[in-house]
Amino acid sequence: MAAKERERRVSIRWPGMRWTKTALVLFGIGLALGFAAVVVGGLPRIERAASALMALGLVLLPIGLFADGHGFALIAWLAGRLSKTRKPRPRPKPRRTAAKRKTAQNRRTPRRARTNPAR
Repeated sequence: MAAKERERRVSIRWPGMRWTKTALVLFGIGLALGFAAVVVGGLPRIERAASALMALGLVLLPIGLFADGHGFALIAWLAGRLSKTRKPRPRPKPRRTAAKRKTAQNRRTPRRARTNPAR
């Protein structure tokens, strides 16, 4: 059973967003390094390296989104929203009028059968 579980764990792949995740990991490493430099205190070289890693992660984030293909959908959406030519909306199809309903005033009630035929 342990071999199957190990096999299952190895076969799991994280779909998509490869470059975006890389940019976020770079930003996270810079953030952790900067936090450690501040806590330890007085390490300007480490602080500069941490800020450079954070900046690099932030710069690479939109590039990673485009590389993963999700940025193109954003550009298409923006182009559609900002385009000056608006597509005319199709007219709704005319609906058929419903058949007139008979109201209670117009409807005749059926006559009752006589119960006493002798009259």
